[in-house]
Amino acid sequence: MIRRGIGEAARAARRLMWQGERLRWRILHPITLGARVILVRDNEVLLVRHTYRDGWFFPGGGVDKGETLEAAARREAEEEAHATIRELTLLGVYGSASEGRTDHIAVFHTRDFELRDFEANNEIAAREWFSLDALPEGLGAADRRRLRELQEGGAPQGGEW
Repeated sequence: MIRRGIGEAARAARRLMWQGERLRWRILHPITLGARVILVRDNEVLLVRHTYRDGWFFPGGGVDKGETLEAAARREAEEEAHATIRELTLLGVYGSASEGRTDHIAVFHTRDFELRDFEANNEIAAREWFSLDALPEGLGAADRRRLRELQEGGAPQGGEW
């Protein structure tokens, strides 16, 4: 019972820290740059669930100072999904002007990667495969659009997230 309470308190603390970090970023970094990766095998996509926010996401995060978009995508795939990427292709670069800031998100995709064993950690609660025909409830509309664009093929896209 005590262990469960400690776990719930830790999750609440991580969520609070995440909200504080979002506020700090909104004030100090009104324009952000991020990279995400769509990892696909057969008819499935690999998604992650964070410990500090609800929903399912493509592995990804912010681009560090001095880092290229591709390097950030590779690093985030390794950190969040324990995926080592060999080939990486740009799907598009998208903008979002919500929550008082402007985000730019480069989305890459790959079918050429290797996965290591995964264990939940302080940042990532789960890593799961989902059929492209049965995506989870917690996947956002923009992520669904990116998957549709990937399935339709063509040149790299751009526009609204």
